[in-house]
Amino acid sequence: MSMKTASIPKRNEIPDQFKWKLEEIYASNDLWEKDFVEVKNLASKLESFKNKIGVSSENLLQCLDANAQMQRLFEKVYVYANMRSHEDSTNGYYQGLADRTESLAVEVSSASSFIVPEILSLSDDQLAAFMKENDKLNFYKKYLDEIFRTKPHVLNANEEQIMAMSGEMANAAGSIFSMLNNADMKFPTIKDEDGNEIEITKGRFMQLMESTDRRVRKDAFEALYTTYKKQRNTLAALLNSQVKANIFNAKVRKYSSARESYLFPDNVPEAVYDNLIAAMHSNMHLMHRYMKLRKEMMGLDELHMYDVYTTMVKEAKMNISYEEAVATVKKGVAVLGEKYGQDLEKGLNSGWIDVYENAGKRSGAYSWGCYDSHPYVLLNHTDTVSNMFTLAHEMGHALHSFYSDANQPYIYAQYKIFVAEVASTLNEALLMHYMLKNTTDKTKKMYLLNYYMEQFRTTVYRQTMFAEFEKIIHSKAEAGESLTADVLCQVYHDLNVLYYGPDMIVDELLDMEWSRIPHFYSSFYVYKYATGFSAATALAHKIIEEGQSAIDQYLEFLKSGGSDYPIELLKIAGVDMTTAEPINNALLVFEDLLKQMEELNK
Repeated sequence: MSMKTASIPKRNEIPDQFKWKLEEIYASNDLWEKDFVEVKNLASKLESFKNKIGVSSENLLQCLDANAQMQRLFEKVYVYANMRSHEDSTNGYYQGLADRTESLAVEVSSASSFIVPEILSLSDDQLAAFMKENDKLNFYKKYLDEIFRTKPHVLNANEEQIMAMSGEMANAAGSIFSMLNNADMKFPTIKDEDGNEIEITKGRFMQLMESTDRRVRKDAFEALYTTYKKQRNTLAALLNSQVKANIFNAKVRKYSSARESYLFPDNVPEAVYDNLIAAMHSNMHLMHRYMKLRKEMMGLDELHMYDVYTTMVKEAKMNISYEEAVATVKKGVAVLGEKYGQDLEKGLNSGWIDVYENAGKRSGAYSWGCYDSHPYVLLNHTDTVSNMFTLAHEMGHALHSFYSDANQPYIYAQYKIFVAEVASTLNEALLMHYMLKNTTDKTKKMYLLNYYMEQFRTTVYRQTMFAEFEKIIHSKAEAGESLTADVLCQVYHDLNVLYYGPDMIVDELLDMEWSRIPHFYSSFYVYKYATGFSAATALAHKIIEEGQSAIDQYLEFLKSGGSDYPIELLKIAGVDMTTAEPINNALLVFEDLLKQMEELNK
């Protein structure tokens, strides 16, 4: 079936086989209401343990059990209401349920807020004695270890209150940036390919950058960055304030640096971050080679940054229906073996997926669900290559959750962001490998190579460049240097020269790009995109080369959920992110893509 209609269909016009079955979570709204009330009861039951955790090991155990029970039921109530509201935002009833779960979330959070401070007030000896006398507490050992790991960075009650009160001030730079960037900045109009006046917006900017008309790309680039340049000093002051807030927070909480404070929650050593940057530096020649090839294939005398987002090959029309996407994804990941294939088949055919767009449906795609349901996937499928890869990606997330939930108890089932993108990106890598191997049409093959190389450029190189920028500016500020607009532009300029090489003209306007990246207000986060993509690419390569032993290790990783720290979990899968090896292995794949494209271009 292809959903090509002039207008977007209403929810009730979509055939049932293309809708997810949320009734498998709650068969009726009355059952949901019953659990909603039960979460409130569990919250008040939990609060009865307040100031009593340290009295006995039995109290500690019962409190932790009661908290897990409340959180688990709350997750079910919350996920159902919100997924129902995502089906159709015009449905007032489900919007109402979703709104009520937001208030419930505050109650749940408030009811459990005493637990961590009270556990931290126990001495090491007292906790050890509790663990010794009560065997059942061993189940919570990792959970308690994780809380105690934070102890050196937790302040006394009064200081914690002051830090909580200062939170809004610490977030001010990000809030002001968001307001300036999303609401107040207005961009000029330019002429599009057909000579029509078009106002640039942030949403349209990337579409304009993909235009095959170079004049349009150049005009859009100059219009956007000239606008940011007019605010350069304000934007520099905002980023400087964000960095200073990070340094203040790290010093108060006794971290050695702002970066350490941000890597601490995932227990990721700073060496992982530095290895990523070092591995990129020793593989810059591949990016430079890619830019040289792009310049040649586009027939340009000069390559500018506004030339890199448009396709460098003739558009290959690849119309891929949902049915064909499903069949191709199954073939692509078949290398993961029979068990994974059967579970994927189950997910594709038994009400996990909401396939097509309908009026009022949330845009984009995600995988979600609760511990007591199978995973669900929301799509807005159209018949493109990109949407086929989205299906592979989201089913990667879904099966990761499926295996984690089936093999881990509730409190250890949820995996961290650091590893979250591995399973999804690995599926994409396997699908791409399959397609490149089975595509004989030269134009289509070149289109796929271009698509995949761009993922390396944008996810590995570009995100690492961002990560290196964050490292440099925090180091400068920690050494007492002021981050003026000139300093930020110079650092950013030098990094672009380093990463893109001699065939790229780094225009002065590009030096302002740092000023429009919202991720710099969620500090030291972007490196996870590059490490996740590298780990997934290295693993996919390992699975293709080594077969069953690599598959077994990988499936073991998927079953591990959040039972250990991310770096340790990836070691189960067979990649050690404390070394540069996975990144170097991923870049061997990039080099192979380059070779294939160079050959086809001859």
